[in-house]
Amino acid sequence: MKINDCGGSAVASVELCLDNARKWNPHINVVITLDAEGARKAAVQADRLAGEGRATGLLHGVPVLVKDNIDTAGLRTTYASGFFTDHVPQHDATVVRRLRAAGAIILGKVSLHEFAFGIRTNNPVIGQGRNPWNLERIPGGSSGGSGAAVAAGMAPMALGTDTGGSVRLPAAFNGITGLRPTTGRVSNHGCMPVSPTHDTIGPMARSVNEVARLFAVMAGYDPADPISADQPLENFLPRLGESIEGMRIGIPTNHYFENVDAAVGKAVEEAMRVLEKLGARFIDVRVPGAEDAHTHATTIIYSDACAVHEERLEAGGPQWHPHTLERMRMGLAYTGRDYARAMREREAWHRTLQKVFSEVDVLLSPTSPTTAPTIADDRSLFEATRAATRNTYAGAFGNLPGLSVPCGFSPDGMPIGLMFEAAPWQDVTVLRAGAAYQAQTDWHLRTPGLPVNE
Repeated sequence: MKINDCGGSAVASVELCLDNARKWNPHINVVITLDAEGARKAAVQADRLAGEGRATGLLHGVPVLVKDNIDTAGLRTTYASGFFTDHVPQHDATVVRRLRAAGAIILGKVSLHEFAFGIRTNNPVIGQGRNPWNLERIPGGSSGGSGAAVAAGMAPMALGTDTGGSVRLPAAFNGITGLRPTTGRVSNHGCMPVSPTHDTIGPMARSVNEVARLFAVMAGYDPADPISADQPLENFLPRLGESIEGMRIGIPTNHYFENVDAAVGKAVEEAMRVLEKLGARFIDVRVPGAEDAHTHATTIIYSDACAVHEERLEAGGPQWHPHTLERMRMGLAYTGRDYARAMREREAWHRTLQKVFSEVDVLLSPTSPTTAPTIADDRSLFEATRAATRNTYAGAFGNLPGLSVPCGFSPDGMPIGLMFEAAPWQDVTVLRAGAAYQAQTDWHLRTPGLPVNE
């Protein structure tokens, strides 16, 4: 495994990313639309402004890839759907507009599972995406294109979306860092929804420091998004590297560590020893109801998705991947009473988590109980997604910020993810925990090697 080192001018950064896309994409198949010409023009402009002392913001000259369910004005946005293969939005999503204002260069659009509804990053637009660490493995989902592209050096940063784990799982499976912000912290305006009660756009990059910079630009109230919350975010970047001595880290005694692969469990235990040396305090904590959160979240998420795609579900047809259609149609069986009961369970879950976070500052767990499954996995999309999201759905159901950071590799060379979660609006707390851990480790710097036939 090599250590990645990128830098230089905006033009050099863009050319490096485009070169890596040229080399890698034939193997991993995650680029849907690449705007090489636009990126090159923007890079020249960025370097000219920098030379004049007029850098535009935190992301000046930084190439960023955008998950293809987030609108980009004038640039094809397919939502990974056969229904939208040639769709070109007229307006940027709010987050894209904020990135451009901060100087970011939009390099292009990357793949996802169809309509962001699954972990395999397979869709009717370009087909199956692959994991750069092992081409026979999935890159996770639904933001698998974002995770795989960052791991392969196609961009230093990317945008993903997370409904029940869709930023954190690809981060874990591809050996990078990904943040699910508190729902409402980042505007979803201009993003194709899955479940408005759970959806959030999230930053993905190799390191926590990069994720934090991207998050600082993305976050903020947006009256165009009814879920957006007017919750101030302080200038946290200067204190990102503060000591975590005394931070209370909760180790769940139920659910989160059950049926975890041996390699995953070992890597997480080793990460705990690193955090302990930094002065963190570990507290065993029971999280009652965690076992049931996935079931209740599923009721809401599937029902919401069916409401969004009602006409397309009725139409069916070749525009759908059959596995996605099968999984989403399961939501048609839920009734209004089922939805109401799930919402009451969600309210009770929020109250449970309030008590948990009165005792600890952070919950620690494996992001997923396993490393990336194989593409040949014959489980249904429902079963495969449910298994991988075993730990991530609960946090989404509770509106928690969650951060996945790399913490090791399995014996067969696949990345392993460690997840930090905190109380709603304590996004900075998980970033501080992750930054402290990464200051002592280099798992996030390791990159996959190109296949030998390149």
